[in-house]
Amino acid sequence: MAFKGSYAGVGTVSFRDMLLKEQILRAIGDAGFEHPSEVQQNAIPFAMVGQDMIVQAKSGMGKTAVFVIATLQQIEVDPDDDGVDTLILCHSREMAFQVHKEVERLGKYVTDVNSACVFGGISVTEQKAMIEKQTPHILVGTPGRVLHFIKNRVVKIDGLKRLVLDECDDMLQGSEMRRQIQDIFKEAPKEKQVMMCSATIGARAKGICRQISQNAEEIFLDDNKLTLHGLQQHYVEIEEKDKIKKLNDLLDTLDFNQVIVFVRSTERASALDKVLQKAFFPSIALHGRLSQEERLERYRKFKEYESRILVATDLCGRGVDMERVNIVINFDMPKTSDKYLHRVGRAGRFGTKGLAVTFVCGEENKTTLQEIQDRFEMKITPLPTAITASSYKN
Repeated sequence: MAFKGSYAGVGTVSFRDMLLKEQILRAIGDAGFEHPSEVQQNAIPFAMVGQDMIVQAKSGMGKTAVFVIATLQQIEVDPDDDGVDTLILCHSREMAFQVHKEVERLGKYVTDVNSACVFGGISVTEQKAMIEKQTPHILVGTPGRVLHFIKNRVVKIDGLKRLVLDECDDMLQGSEMRRQIQDIFKEAPKEKQVMMCSATIGARAKGICRQISQNAEEIFLDDNKLTLHGLQQHYVEIEEKDKIKKLNDLLDTLDFNQVIVFVRSTERASALDKVLQKAFFPSIALHGRLSQEERLERYRKFKEYESRILVATDLCGRGVDMERVNIVINFDMPKTSDKYLHRVGRAGRFGTKGLAVTFVCGEENKTTLQEIQDRFEMKITPLPTAITASSYKN
């Protein structure tokens, strides 16, 4: 009988049981991870032995750590090799920045492995010089900038061992980014480990994932019920003209560590941020029209708790991990159920408590709300007059 992958996951209850390198276990301890989450327990044992992976699990359950740990466990440094060992592709600059920080955090004691991060909006010349100075073993980046460096032979992937697609459904369903990824695959060796993950992988994306991987181990946790159990979810039926007043009331009355307010466009993000600042709320806005330097600086400020309110577009709806966020407010209804899941997943991370409030304005919003409830088999209830802080704040 031919066994597929590794069955080390059976009975695994701790990171030490996975027989990880001591340097990785030490970094995991420093990061405060006491026990692997469900997805980590199921996926890491397969991923660390070179198995192709397609992983879907709820937001905040540590999917990024799965492929980072698996990569650090497998990587073997060859001083004579000037090519990239592992390539991690992300759908946005913020996600690439965040994933690279996770590589640095979990790999800080694996001292012979170096990493780098590349994305658009930053000088090509600067990034080229950085790569040529010391070829990274692990390269994290957005598909467009990575492909540019591959075509110009700044980055060599002839001997690539691993290719990771984070938030794979988003990248594979957009035509331009999908073409870029296809071009990267053409340049890479046929024999390599491919790992893909997201909180949502629809049927179309799942089909593409299967095409670009080989006998992948598929792990779909809570495939039909992508609910976040520590998260209260409510809605407010409201007129457009009353939204700002209601938002002010919520920010005044709710007890939040940090809150993300999602809007549908960059213009609305900028305008709402200005309104909140005039009302003396500690707000900043994050959207795609900012310069790259400003985007990363605002991301850093919010991440490091220098600002407590973030007004954002869906740029921050996917994957971006803000540990202190315990409230998400959908000022504008998301367009799809997938976007709803990714947005509200910013609160209640890894089983912690949180609160999501969605403003429902008009019949189209009501229809979308019903679609979300039908798809995820859950009930989103009207916002109560009063909510006890202990129910949504750890």
